[in-house]
Amino acid sequence: MGKTLVLAEKPSVGRDLAKVLNCNQGGNGCLMGNKYIVTWALGHLVTLADPEGYGEKYKTWSLDSLPMLPKKMELVVIKQTAKQFSIVKKLLNRPDVDELVIATDAGREGELVARWILSKAGFSKPIKRLWISSQTDKSIRDGFNSLKPGRDYDNLYKSAQCRAEADWLIGLNVTRALTCKHNAQLSAGRVQTPTLAMIVERENEIRRFVPRDYWTINALMNGFTMQWQGKSGGQARIFNKQQADELLSKLKGHSGTVVDVKKESKEEQPPLAYDLTELQRDANRKYGYSAKETLGIMQKLYEVHKIVTYPRTDSRHITDDIVPTLPERLKSISTGPYATAARSILRGGSIKTTKRFVDNAKVSDHHAIIPTEQYVNLSALDYEERNIYDLIVKRFLAVLSPSFKYEQTTLKVDINGEQFTARGKIVKSRGWKAIYDGAEASAQAGGRQSGSTQFGTGQFRDDSGNPDSGDDEGPDQSLPDLKKGDKLKPSSVQLVNGKTKPPARYTEATLLTAMEHPGKFIDDDELREALDKASGLGTPATRADIIEKLFSSFYVERRGKEIHPTSKGTQLIDIVPSDLKSPELTAKWEQRLTSISRGREKPDNFIDEMKGYASKLVSNVISSADVYKHDNMTREKCPECGKYLLEVNGKKGKMFVCQDRECGYRKRISMLSNARCPECHKKMEIRGEGDKKAFFCSCGYREKLDAFSKRKGEQVNKREVGKFLNQQEDESINSSLADALAKWKK
Repeated sequence: MGKTLVLAEKPSVGRDLAKVLNCNQGGNGCLMGNKYIVTWALGHLVTLADPEGYGEKYKTWSLDSLPMLPKKMELVVIKQTAKQFSIVKKLLNRPDVDELVIATDAGREGELVARWILSKAGFSKPIKRLWISSQTDKSIRDGFNSLKPGRDYDNLYKSAQCRAEADWLIGLNVTRALTCKHNAQLSAGRVQTPTLAMIVERENEIRRFVPRDYWTINALMNGFTMQWQGKSGGQARIFNKQQADELLSKLKGHSGTVVDVKKESKEEQPPLAYDLTELQRDANRKYGYSAKETLGIMQKLYEVHKIVTYPRTDSRHITDDIVPTLPERLKSISTGPYATAARSILRGGSIKTTKRFVDNAKVSDHHAIIPTEQYVNLSALDYEERNIYDLIVKRFLAVLSPSFKYEQTTLKVDINGEQFTARGKIVKSRGWKAIYDGAEASAQAGGRQSGSTQFGTGQFRDDSGNPDSGDDEGPDQSLPDLKKGDKLKPSSVQLVNGKTKPPARYTEATLLTAMEHPGKFIDDDELREALDKASGLGTPATRADIIEKLFSSFYVERRGKEIHPTSKGTQLIDIVPSDLKSPELTAKWEQRLTSISRGREKPDNFIDEMKGYASKLVSNVISSADVYKHDNMTREKCPECGKYLLEVNGKKGKMFVCQDRECGYRKRISMLSNARCPECHKKMEIRGEGDKKAFFCSCGYREKLDAFSKRKGEQVNKREVGKFLNQQEDESINSSLADALAKWKK
């Protein structure tokens, strides 16, 4: 009897599959049973060949060899994981293996991982596909009971291959052109460049912004405050000081008459369930986690603990077939702080769901992120895992809870011919908001960033940067029981001065929003609507890596939670071909990849256009008169090539990097530690080497390493101090671009 080979993406997933499939016999890079053999990749085992693989002319970086347009894109085995590829290839070619089950991640990238391995190994036997959204034993068993033919996912593979080849054609050609033209480590890409362009443009808006003074008029009544509103448009802000003073004179000393009392019953529906991008936004706002950190934590919750569903999803709904599993999922989370809410929903009998949660038409490859049926042991989660799991469970409970209901009262008062308004709210039913009551107060202490008061509500602030986007009706407050015709005497009428504010710089949370919805940067209404329906810049699975690449390439830097473009990033946007900066163009590419995945467009047409586009971009770069200038050059020479070093801000501190792309020398000169200044409590920098290491704080405090060790001596020993210092250096100082350049230099 022949065997079925199962190919997982990672060893941890492979072990989970092997346990369910009774593959208990250990092998070389695999686990074996009577019917199944389970093996795994280590992420990608095969990739597209570097330019050097297409002949001698591409081994030297030169403008003369551009554009690089291979007739057929070649695949090569990745050297670092060649041993595992050899194991998988032997298993694929075993005579007793009759068929293969692809069990890599259920998505575009996971399909590519498997298909490239099969292509390189020359596999031609029957293929089936395991497509599951969680790693629980039940999900795996159910998945193997409903395996799909491999051909059902051929178009998904074609779209993944087109994406990879387009990245190669555009990214490597433009990167080589920019780098050779300006002899600097510059790179560009189909998603990276327009994302950077948005950050640079926001910075330009801030620099161009000129603040304007404005005034508002408040009337203080007995126990509440009313705000003046203009008769035309209801504006509360007055931008003319003389007009404001005249209004104040007109109002002082006069009583008011209630001209309108409007009471409305309103309700606020529960938020939508999480997709990856929404979860990354909330995690950044509440805990300060980067998009990449959140995705990494999610992968552990999914793969190791098996308590959440597939994280790399862009859907915020579930399908009908998931509804019968909701009671079991609620039972699995009926523990700790979630027990009361979960049991309350279960006690209601049949769980009420609406189109806001269950909608087959709005689910693409995977449904929204929700808890699995796996019982959760909260004590088994570390601090970061607990925080992310808390977000997911509370959102899940909120989605299944009733609406938030309240009565809103709007009061209008006439004071000497001028209108004042106030707004009050009486809560009738907390509904889903009860899930979050006390969430901020009870949040675990020590989070890296203070929590957002808007956590979990699904209601996010206006990130447009519009200084006049505030609410001119004023905040909700407690209002007395008044009726039309009642008289009110203000205790005082005040003029309040303010200034318009510039647009806010991007944080990772707001940048993710901009990448997801680039349509707001487009003037054309029809195209904007089309872009809003597309996936935007990149996909939920790739946006975190794109943002990290901007940091590792020193195009942007963090200052607190804000993202600032560097001079290098700003100059790159000035010299890169203009249409490559457009969210419009990049979003169109993603739309076309989706069309390919659904069989609506031929891959060859897309790739032919990408080759023509790459040629156009290279010509634009070569013919451009733009100049790139290093304005962060130091007077310290590179010990390897003798050129002057550049000073850059890395993710965790300052470093020197060589300006010559072929050298690649890097040296850390300081790093931001987790040690707090004893005077101002800010995090201190570590500078120097060996025994000369010392801590420096922005407030001026300095402390040598031995003094730090002595001060901490009562709490930690010397070995622990050394361990602490080593932990500060866990960040690789080589960016992805530097690694690529290291491979490509002659």
